[in-house]
Amino acid sequence: MAPPDRRTVLASAAAATSLAACGIQFGKETSSMYGLIGKFTATDGNRDALIRILLDGVSGMPGCLSYVVASDPADANAIWITEAWDSQESHAASLSMPSVQEAIGKGRPLIAGMERIAETRPEGGHGLDS
Repeated sequence: MAPPDRRTVLASAAAATSLAACGIQFGKETSSMYGLIGKFTATDGNRDALIRILLDGVSGMPGCLSYVVASDPADANAIWITEAWDSQESHAASLSMPSVQEAIGKGRPLIAGMERIAETRPEGGHGLDS
């Protein structure tokens, strides 16, 4: 196999530099971060109210690295939640926080269904320390 030419080496170096600038790193130890992807289905006409409750109840959660609430453009009742935590233990502890318990109490009547789509192990990315 022929060695790569100068142009290929420079392009590879530029790509690695670009990925590192976005927070993506290679060759690190396996992450201990914990992630979840879930889907809530709101009762008819209550998606926006449920989104507000979800967003209001998430501030100040120790260990929460990212908590993204997104509406589904193809389903007027669907909400996607993507979470990244420093550990599974931090996620579990968050469920007993008063603000989270309050959000659960307010949101429960507006939820028609919940699905845990996937547990993940975030490895890093923009905004996350890996």
